[in-house]
Amino acid sequence: MAKSLYDTLEVSESATEAEIKKAYRKLARQYHPDVNKDKGAEDKFKEINSAYEILSDKTKKAQYDAQGDSMFGGQNFHDFSRSHAGGNADLDEILRSMFSGGGGFSGFGGSSFGGGGFAQQQPNLDIETSVTIPFNVSILGGSHSVSVNGERFDIKIPAGVNSGEKMRVKGKGHAQGGRAGDLFLKINVAANPEYIRDGDDLIKTFDVPLYAALFGEKVTIQTLEKEIKLKIPQNTKNGQRFRVKEMGAMNRKTKERGNLYLEANIVLPKVEELDEKLVELMQEKLPKE
Repeated sequence: MAKSLYDTLEVSESATEAEIKKAYRKLARQYHPDVNKDKGAEDKFKEINSAYEILSDKTKKAQYDAQGDSMFGGQNFHDFSRSHAGGNADLDEILRSMFSGGGGFSGFGGSSFGGGGFAQQQPNLDIETSVTIPFNVSILGGSHSVSVNGERFDIKIPAGVNSGEKMRVKGKGHAQGGRAGDLFLKINVAANPEYIRDGDDLIKTFDVPLYAALFGEKVTIQTLEKEIKLKIPQNTKNGQRFRVKEMGAMNRKTKERGNLYLEANIVLPKVEELDEKLVELMQEKLPKE
């Protein structure tokens, strides 16, 4: 028994409710008249909506599964919908008549759906896209400007957001008939050459003059949020780390911040720029092993 409604939504006859819904949303976005200006897209969009109206309703789906395409007078649903669209007929009205038993087509008899009405499936007005935000905004939070649908507006970025997370902005999707969909943004975080993010912790390399590494001294370091003074102890080694508590990324679940780890990069002076006597003394006194 031919069952072309499933072909219309590009799913198998054994598709689950979730698979049918997912397929409908994909096709509705593809053929929505506000997005797709190709000839025939609007008719295809109506066909998709009508197919989903039947297959998303358990009662209607069960009756269609039992009767198949015989309800369309021997035509498959694609040809049936196109022939009526080509005649400037309202497909929904045709289907209402059929489902209430007044259309002269076999398959449903005098049964009615939900009281005899066939409500047109509302178009999906949501928009899904991606946005790249600066590294410091992902850590500290703040506003970021985006442009969608020809409109530019600011969105609020929560502190601690990670790449791959999704945000919902209400009312910023497509608008139609007094309705507005939502905007779903996939967040991409731009790389920062000074920082590495490890979970909720941040790692930053900072330069340490040789004098400070040998004898100890306070070093000024600019972090994402403020300037800090770090006390460098004597005999600091290259790559040695210092922890600054709660200056990492915010954990959005626990609302606790990670730590900032500062990794020492000891800067050696150029020998040719040193005092000659100091160089001679170093050559004489410094251990060679």
